[in-house]
Formats: sequence, structure tokens, C-alpha cells
Amino acid sequence: MQRYLSTPLNELLGNKFVLLTGPRQVGKTTLAKSLSADSAYYNYDIRKDWGVFRNSQWDRDKKLVIFDELHKMKKWKLWLKGLYDEGLTQKQKFLVTGSARLDIARKMGDSLAGRFFSVRFHPLDLKELRGFNSSQSQTLHEAYTKLLKVGGFPEPYFQGTDRFYNLWSRTHNDIILRQDLISLTAVRDLDGIANLAELLAERVGSTISFSSLAQDLQRDDKTIKQWLGLLEQLYVVFRVNPYAKNIVRGLKKAGKYYFYDCARVRGEEPQKLENLVALALKKEIEFQEDINGVRGALQFIQTKEKNEIDFLVTQNNRPAHLIEVKLSDASPSRNFHYFSDLFPKCRQVQLVLNLDREYSSKEGIEIRSALDWLAKLDLG
Repeated sequence: MQRYLSTPLNELLGNKFVLLTGPRQVGKTTLAKSLSADSAYYNYDIRKDWGVFRNSQWDRDKKLVIFDELHKMKKWKLWLKGLYDEGLTQKQKFLVTGSARLDIARKMGDSLAGRFFSVRFHPLDLKELRGFNSSQSQTLHEAYTKLLKVGGFPEPYFQGTDRFYNLWSRTHNDIILRQDLISLTAVRDLDGIANLAELLAERVGSTISFSSLAQDLQRDDKTIKQWLGLLEQLYVVFRVNPYAKNIVRGLKKAGKYYFYDCARVRGEEPQKLENLVALALKKEIEFQEDINGVRGALQFIQTKEKNEIDFLVTQNNRPAHLIEVKLSDASPSRNFHYFSDLFPKCRQVQLVLNLDREYSSKEGIEIRSALDWLAKLDLG
């Protein structure tokens, strides 16, 4: 099975490190090992490999060297900087993978600046599955139903049963909370963080109030904000911010949280569909940014009067796509009319799951089949 990043990653590997990040068990290691038959793989979680990292004793004859879970090593960025400055990236290709956010390096202006490319890896979605299923009988609707039931992580998706997903999910969540979280921070209230994740699963698609969560969990706002940051760092959830020209002000407003594992969402089908769309958009935006250099962001718009559009995609700091998600309503949302003057150059798309026919309104609002549109997703 060739994943969507296989060819782009091979093209990026060269004179810089490539940092590949994404949720645990999304397929990073499998992808990394598939890039070259002439590769060496070393994992910081494996004791026998520690000498590789402490003494820089890896196979110098391999074309590709893979370092996994390197972020768990103290001063890992300085260690990579040393390898780069010694000129070793001129002799071999290096891929660094991890289940926590290695991309924090690019936010710190630190020693790795100019020495790496960062690429984010996502679970399976309808666009990627469309390629796998081109010669199979599975319909888009069947793939959609399966994604909602068992999520897009490869192992439970291809096993395909509720029983396997439930067993996998319990182990997956336990590893994140009991191993990955402890390796990143000294936080001790693991049950509190687990309860926070469960609350978020019930509130997908709604703006999140720190004070409300704090009250529900009997913690303070500061603790809730810290925990949310940890869940993001470990790729459990991702935040979608409200759009604001003043970015700092926008970040202070209530955001929405969505799950990388669609099957974790608790709620009715509209909430699950919205999470699926949010994840597909985020995946495409980050692909365009990491591979093609097109800066993008996923946001939503909401006024004090509760006029709202589910998603706004910005590209190169310019609003580009207004996207509304509906289960069955094929009539153009009145909210498009409210925001059309503010975003005159935006493409306006209403995605409808149960749609008899696609059309465009006289105002230029596109009414599209949600599954077909996601399977062919192109934000160009």
C-alpha cells in the first residue's frame, strides 16, 4: 500500500533532514521503511539502539537513515545540528520520525533553522482511499461509513470491525497517556486529561469555553489550556481558530476542537461528518504547505449574532474558500449571503451528504456532494 506522501518524501530527502510527524500508529514507520530498500532504522524507544544515538554509531553505508522517536532524547535538536554541521547529510539521507510534534522546532527559531524540512502525516481519508479502491467494489459511501465507525488509522480501518477498533483504541489511547505524555511532561493527572478528551469528543463542532471545561472537570482555566495543548502536541485533537484579521486577538477567542481519529467523535452524524471534513481539509492544507510551500490555515467564522460558516480556508494569508457542511439541506445557507461582501473573492461551497443533484446558485454558491468533493479534494 503506497501512501500519499511516498513520492513527495522521496523528492524532499537530500541535503537536509526531513522531520516526519503525525499521530501514533498512523503509519510513519511503515512509510519510512518503504522509501528505500537500502535503509537503516533506529528507534530511541528500543534499548539496543541507544548506542546509535549516544555514540553516533549507525550504518554509514546505507542510503537512507531513519531515526524514530528521537524527540525523546535530551537535546535532540542540538544533536541533529551537529550531524548537519559535520556534513553528514551530504553523504546520506536522514529521515526523523516521531509521534509528538517535532515541528515545534520551526516555531522556536533555534539551532535547526535552515537544516530541515518538516512534513505532517495524516490518517486515511476519502481522497486517499479513492486511489486504493479504484479497482475494488467499495463505494465512497461505504468508505465514509467505515471511517466514521473505525476511523482512518490504517490497522483498524483495514481490519474493519467494531471489536478490533475498540480493542485497538483502548491500547492506542493508553500508550498516548501512559507513555508519550509522561515522556513530554511531568503532569500527573492522567485521568483528568483522559476525561477532558472525552468531553471534547461530545462537543465536536461547538466552540469550546475554557471556563466551562474547567467547571466540568473542577480544575482552573490555566490547567485546561495546558492540557488542551498537550492533547494537540500528541496529535489527539487539533484546534480550529476563529478567523480574525488581528491574529493574536483571534487566538484568544474560543476555538473548536476536532479529532484525528474520527471514530472517537460522540454525537449525531452531522458532528461526525463535520469532523471528517475538518480532518480532510487540514490534511490537504498541510500537504500543500509542507510539500509545495503554499501557506494555509483552517479557520471558521462566527459573529456575535451567531452568523457562522463552518470553515474558512486561507492560502498565503488570503481567504480563499468558504465551506459549509450539511447533512441533507440543499438550499444555500443564508450565512453565505451574510459573509459574501466581506469575502468577495472566496469560493463558496456547501457540502451536502445526502444530495440529489449538484448545482450552483445564481450568487455563485456551489452545492456539492460531500463525498464526491472530498474524494477529489483540490484547494487550488
